[in-house]
Order: sequence, then C-alpha cells, then structure tokens
Amino acid sequence: MSQSQIRTRLAPSPTGDPHVGTAYQALFGWVWARKNGGSFVLRIEDTDRERSSQASERAILDSLRWLGLSWDEGPDVGGPYGPYRQSERLEVYREHVQRLVDQGDAYPCFCSRERLAELRRGRKGAVTGYDGHCRGIPPEEARRRVEAGEEHVVRMKVPPEGECVFTDLLRGEIRKEWSTVDDQVIQKADGYPTYHLAVVVDDHLMGISHIIRGEEWINSVPKHVLLYDYLGWEPPVFCHLPLLRNPDKSKLSKRKNPTSIGFYRDSGFLPEALLNYLGMMGWSMAGGGEKFTPQQMVDSFRLEDINLGGPVFDVDKLRWLNAKYIREDYGPGELVDLLQDWRINRPTLEAIAGMAQGRLRTLGDWGPLTSFFFADEVDPDPELLLLKGMDGDDSREVLQMVVWELERLREFTAESVGRCLRDTAETLDVKLRDLTAPLYVAISGSTSSTPLFGSMEVLGPDVSRMRIRRAIMALGGMSNKKAKKLDKRYRKLFGRR
Repeated sequence: MSQSQIRTRLAPSPTGDPHVGTAYQALFGWVWARKNGGSFVLRIEDTDRERSSQASERAILDSLRWLGLSWDEGPDVGGPYGPYRQSERLEVYREHVQRLVDQGDAYPCFCSRERLAELRRGRKGAVTGYDGHCRGIPPEEARRRVEAGEEHVVRMKVPPEGECVFTDLLRGEIRKEWSTVDDQVIQKADGYPTYHLAVVVDDHLMGISHIIRGEEWINSVPKHVLLYDYLGWEPPVFCHLPLLRNPDKSKLSKRKNPTSIGFYRDSGFLPEALLNYLGMMGWSMAGGGEKFTPQQMVDSFRLEDINLGGPVFDVDKLRWLNAKYIREDYGPGELVDLLQDWRINRPTLEAIAGMAQGRLRTLGDWGPLTSFFFADEVDPDPELLLLKGMDGDDSREVLQMVVWELERLREFTAESVGRCLRDTAETLDVKLRDLTAPLYVAISGSTSSTPLFGSMEVLGPDVSRMRIRRAIMALGGMSNKKAKKLDKRYRKLFGRR
C-alpha cells in the first residue's frame, strides 16, 4: 500500500462527554496518517437516536480542536466520501442490508421483545443470545410479512460451526469460534443500522486503510470480518490499542478517575501536556524521553512499536508532566495569557463576583471564598457529605443518582441545574435543602460558599459532576455490583429506560 493510500479515522458516538479514550485513539490515528502523508477522517456515529445529541457532537469537535488534532475530512469540513454523519447515510445502509438479504446472508427476524427477553432469561449464563428462530422462515414468506408492515429487525447469518481467523497488527493471528457469536442484528426495527453494519460499510466506502481503536472491540471483529466477506470486500488493517487503566488496573472509568476531556480543560491542564501524556500511554520515544511534541511523535512513530502492557492513566503523573510544560515552555507574561484564556478573565470573574459580592466583608475575603473555582479538586469532609438522617450508604446512593440526573442535562445552566435538583429531591422524597447541603460541600469543599446552582454553571458540567463523584469516593465509593443494582432502582424511580 502506498503512503498516499493511508487513511485512518476516528468515529465517536455523540452520546455523552468526550472521553480521554477517544482522544487517545484519535492521537494514534492522527499520527499514523501524518507519518505517511495520508488522511485522518472524523466520522460521527449518531445512529443511537435516543442518546445522540448535537451538543455532544459540538463538544467532541471542540475538544479535539482544543487538543490540536485536526482532521482532513469530517462533518464540518466535508470531503469526497461524505456525508460524515451516519444519520445522513441511512439509504446507503439500507441498500447494503437489502443486498445481504437478497444474497441469503441476512434475514428478517420477527421475534417480539418479550420472546427475546424470555430467551435471555432462559439462557442465563450462556454465551450465545439468539436461537435462530426466524432463520428458517422461507424468503417468500419473510418478504410478504415485511411488505405487510410487520415489525422486524434484520440479522446476518453467522456460520453454526468453525472459526473466524483474523490478524491484529499488534497481536498477530486471533481465532474465535463461530459458536460463540449469535446472528447479529444489522438493522433495527426503526430502519436504522446497528454499529456493526454501519462501521463496516462506512470504513469500506470511505477507503479506511487502518482501523486504530481500543482493544474492547476485538470481540466484535469476527462479525465485521464476516460482513466484509459477505460483501466481497477486503478488510482493512486492524490495530487495537491497549485499554487505558485506573491505578488499580481496572478499565478507566469516570467513577474512579476523571475521563472527560472537558474536565482536564476546565481544571487548568494544558492541551499539549494531555496529548503528550496520552502518547506515553501506548508508546515510548526513542531514548525514553517523556516530554515530546506531536510532530516529534510523528517523526519517530511506528505502529508496531505500540506497547500492549495495560497503560495506567495516573492523574498525578499527568500533573507532573503538566507542571513541566508550565515551567519550561512559558514565561510569566505568557502564563498570564494562559490564565486569562483559562478562567481568570473578565466574563468569568464577573459571574463569580455577582455571586460573591454579598458575602464579602473585605476584598481579602475574595480568596478563601472563591478559591474552589480555580482548583481542579477540593477536599470535602466526609461527615459533611451525609444527607440529613442518612448514613454513608444511603448518601452515596443519593449522590450517585444526582450525578446520573445531571448527566442527562443538555444545557448546564444555573436554571437547569436548579430545576434538575428540585425534581430529583421531589422524586427521592427529600427536602431540597437537605439534598443541596452535601452538594455545597462536594462542589466547594465548604458548607458556606457562593450560590450552588450558579457556582456549578461557572465550573461547568465536567468539573461539577467529577466533584460529586469524588464526594462519593470520599464516602467509601461504590462497587460495580452495587452500582448496577442501584441503576435498576434509579431507572424505576425516575422512569428512565
């Protein structure tokens, strides 16, 4: 393959906060494209109609721009293989789904949600999920039922036996038994494609040569390889990056570590330091240098040099690297410019002053009263995080449900935060002041600070939610098992699907 044919892509789903894992994958894809004089493509995978939002898409684009990662083709800049939003490519997917059905490689499935739920309950602990109930329906009958408007999905046929063999650039040959893969849904009942169908079609039609993504997708590759085979296409090169880990070696998660790019931006980390640190997560400069620019990475990078050891995302190590950039790359005047661009600017100071003014006895009170706005974390007293009449377990659960409700906000303003917390208090049957008391402490580290809702607006959603998560950790944290149990209760209480 010639250098001009190298095409990599980043394909995030706009369903939440832009994740550092997304930036990690973007960096390696961007570097490989730049190394080879190729193209780096940004594609928005927004076929999850319930969860996708324009606000999340904007946040993704803004975060990547803040990091300095530019793309050659994408939803905002266009390109020869557009459109670059999956929601604008539905007819393309339908054509390929129909082609698979016509070939006999896919089939309509009319099983009800109730039957599938019963099947899952009956097969608890089993590897496969679907029993192929509709696979044997004669094509003429299936076509007649589809044309009659009967609700259905489309599944691709998976071989009942044998194995899939594919190659990962970093891991070599990988084998997976087909018996562990069920007949995958490739088109949902609403006519939208599933991830597996859309990603294969888009990667082929957009000429993607290298798929550089996290190793959590390895188990999905057999489904993709099968689709490439059914459609008569040559698969791209697969390169699965090692997962970012928490210090305890668990998968990086927002319950244990800040994961939102916006958190690091709003907490005063420099984009060049964060990008540098993400590069260190899977690769090392020749000679072991820990501080390097993206261009230096481009000059020295080889895909096969990616280290498969589980990289630990240590925020303290990131702070150390960030400090080196602040000390070594900026003079005092330039530091002032950084501070102004970050948070110490007139609009932000006016917003804070409007809340702080009524509590100032002297101008000297400004520092202790407002210092939490200019810190990346506070140190709350666990005793002050307890809700009135509740112990640590109950308080943790309430605070976690607050975080989940705040995550649903499309706009993060004092008004929307206040409305959200009032509704949450009503649903949980607690007084608003009893709910906000520990939130004051979680957000500011103090029982007395500027007004809560306005303070959260100034801090922004990423920092605000992370401070509440850290408050939960200060109360002892929550295991995955407890979080899953609480999630079921939360969904029932709040009527969430």
